[in-house]
Amino acid sequence: MSPRIALAAAAIALSVAGCATAPQPAINFAPSAVESGNVGVAMTSLPAVETHTPGADCLLCLAAASMANASLNTHAKTLPYEDLPKLKNDLADLLRKKGATVVVIDESIKVDALADAKGEGQNIAKKDFTPLAQKYGIDKLVIIHIAALGFERRYAGYLPTSDPKGILRGTGYMVNLKSNTYEWYQPVEVIKSADKTWDEAPKYPGLTNAYFQALELGKDSFLKPFSD
Repeated sequence: MSPRIALAAAAIALSVAGCATAPQPAINFAPSAVESGNVGVAMTSLPAVETHTPGADCLLCLAAASMANASLNTHAKTLPYEDLPKLKNDLADLLRKKGATVVVIDESIKVDALADAKGEGQNIAKKDFTPLAQKYGIDKLVIIHIAALGFERRYAGYLPTSDPKGILRGTGYMVNLKSNTYEWYQPVEVIKSADKTWDEAPKYPGLTNAYFQALELGKDSFLKPFSD
């Protein structure tokens, strides 16, 4: 390799590395964070309950995975959220027990529609939440974001590498609306296998039970920091 090509490759590598965004680290909840001001509690829109096939990356792979799991996905779409939509009310009740003045926001927060934050740095939110302070009359905002719900079966191209499992993935966080910084941040991931056999179409009782277990464990994970 010529020196010029080597330098160009190094420059590209440094550029790619510079563009990589480090994941936001977890931040433990501190009760002192809600001792003053109004705290809003909200959720983003809940995702569809469906079957996810990570690893089936090409178009033909996705088509093959979709066909192989069509019956399971049809069943997934029939499963309810149970009381997941009430999670923000349960969290609000726990905050009130800690003395917080709480505003439960009825509408779903559309985080993607917010402007990008201007500042960068440790624990600064990527989106600008500050306009929500005046909109809802709050000083801090707790958001529960459920990113994925239902079943997951991992693939390597065309081939499944795992049995389907019940899943719930999401993130809970609290933003100080004056500084646009996180004061609590917790990723949640729950993956549950079927207790016995999973392949019992069309009702999939083992996997259905795993889904409901993931639902309950996920809700408990979001609430635990506020109940300790």
